[in-house]
Amino acid sequence: MSDTVRILGIDPGSRITGYGLVDLERSSAAPVEWGSIHTTGDHSTRLKSIFNALDGIVRKFAPDEVAIERVFMHRNADSAIKLGQARAAALCGTFAADIPIYEYSARHIKKAVVGSGSAEKAQVQHMVRMILGVRTDIEPDAADALAAALCHAHERETRSVLSRLAEMS
Repeated sequence: MSDTVRILGIDPGSRITGYGLVDLERSSAAPVEWGSIHTTGDHSTRLKSIFNALDGIVRKFAPDEVAIERVFMHRNADSAIKLGQARAAALCGTFAADIPIYEYSARHIKKAVVGSGSAEKAQVQHMVRMILGVRTDIEPDAADALAAALCHAHERETRSVLSRLAEMS
């Protein structure tokens, strides 16, 4: 039995949805695959594209867990609704695999990866590349998805340490 856990990170968006997979083994994360799902057409066509792409990614890479960015409230209610629908389409694309889903706020993800909850996208991209040892550029949405996966990896390891400490008490 392998101790490796594959985490799929998702950065939802109605026009561009980022995804990133990392393998976590003994507190060390290694990049597997990342990219961006660029959608076109009307909103329902975009949602279908997101669903189909994530379903294919899950089938191909068989992640063990999913980490997704939580939707934050926009000033524009219509934008918030569309983002929520894109997030739902992405999540539905993972349901057939019946794997656990973990949600994190954008601030929490940025703090876990960069050290500041108000970090800029370029800072997230840079730190993701540094943490994972990637020499090539990573698109901003894919970097955000990898950051979600790394945040979850960190949270997972923290929970594991706390559990071991509780058992020792």
